[in-house]
Amino acid sequence: MTLKAGGALALLLLAPLRAFAAGWNKAAFGSKSIADALKALGAAGPADTKDIVIEAPQIAENGAVVPIEVTSNVPGTQSLAVLIEKNPFPLAAKFDFPEGALPYVRVNVKMGESSNVRVVVGAGGKFFTAVREVKVTIGGCGG
Repeated sequence: MTLKAGGALALLLLAPLRAFAAGWNKAAFGSKSIADALKALGAAGPADTKDIVIEAPQIAENGAVVPIEVTSNVPGTQSLAVLIEKNPFPLAAKFDFPEGALPYVRVNVKMGESSNVRVVVGAGGKFFTAVREVKVTIGGCGG
């Protein structure tokens, strides 16, 4: 492989990483409180709704792996964020949905202790939220 071909291959391999970095919200994922994370997401003051369905265990045996499934029935859902209120960095995951996509996700999160799991959905320039409590018997963040 020539140096020129190797350089072209490296550029092709790095392109997806640059796209990922462009979508990374460092301020939101680095926030240490729910309020700061919501502010960084542009979602301060979301309205409560029953149109977000959170499936999670009532009691998680091991906080290192807590399965959470979320379905948004909010019309026109464009984004969905999962926050763990008592984790050191509450924002656990954020997803963007193109028009027409099914707003459903399944993630495994770490929970250091029993906490509320808050889901925030963005749709039509507005934000909506739902909460589900999960009790943890063995912490997952170093405990």
